[in-house]
Amino acid sequence: MTNRQITLVMPSQPTSDGAGVAIQRLGLAGNALVDPVLMIDELKSPYREDFAAGFPSHPHRGMQTLTYMLQGGIVHEDSLGNRGEIVDGGVQWMSAGRGVVHSEMPTQETEGMHGFQLWFNLPAAEKMDPPRYRDIPRGALARFATERFSALAIAGDWQLGDETVSGPLQELVPQASMLDVTLGSSMEIAIPVSPTDTALAYIYDGAIIRQGESVESGHMVVAEGGDQWVLTAGAGGARLLVITGRPIREPVAAYGPFVMNTESEIRQAINDYQSGRFLDP
Repeated sequence: MTNRQITLVMPSQPTSDGAGVAIQRLGLAGNALVDPVLMIDELKSPYREDFAAGFPSHPHRGMQTLTYMLQGGIVHEDSLGNRGEIVDGGVQWMSAGRGVVHSEMPTQETEGMHGFQLWFNLPAAEKMDPPRYRDIPRGALARFATERFSALAIAGDWQLGDETVSGPLQELVPQASMLDVTLGSSMEIAIPVSPTDTALAYIYDGAIIRQGESVESGHMVVAEGGDQWVLTAGAGGARLLVITGRPIREPVAAYGPFVMNTESEIRQAINDYQSGRFLDP
């Protein structure tokens, strides 16, 4: 196997969204190196007042969201009539398709929160499909562990050692997968990756080593050029989300919660929402 090399290191940036919720964000729409990933948000605070106002009702079109909660809980409600609650390790997946309006609010019991929301692009042929939604509790995630590392397969299929580990979420954008990895001190994990696929990781605790230097938490790394990615933790270990996916290689036009292929499609989405036609079949 040929090892991939990290070619890009990018820090997340502080911003706010929803009703003033503070987050760390990687805005990636249109970046060919991470196609089909559009955005990675991390929300982390021990104080309820930092996120209590949540994310009131807002629309989406043309993309998918994957929400993964390490600590705390959120309640999802949407225009399809879905209501779901995920807590402490649970996952929510939504494919907005042609249009959905939803809210995401902290549960009453949540005092501290640590979680992620990732956006994935949809191919042009699927952007106007009917919206879909699914909850996945932590207990349904596929687990794999060795003396060097442990992993939770959230989406897609992963070759870990001699085993294929399949996450329960197989509806993510075609050929996209996500793995939550915990590495021990100075330990490594070798992950086979299709040579044509995107491969990236978001470090959320500890650090990984790149060419003898540490890449600390709060950074994304992208690896290119081979069919295997060997990730090595620093002396304090590391926790990271590893994402792979087949690039869609289509134009991206993004405006707020809408992700389409052209500016005219964005204008149509805005007009549909403002005129009350957004949820029409």
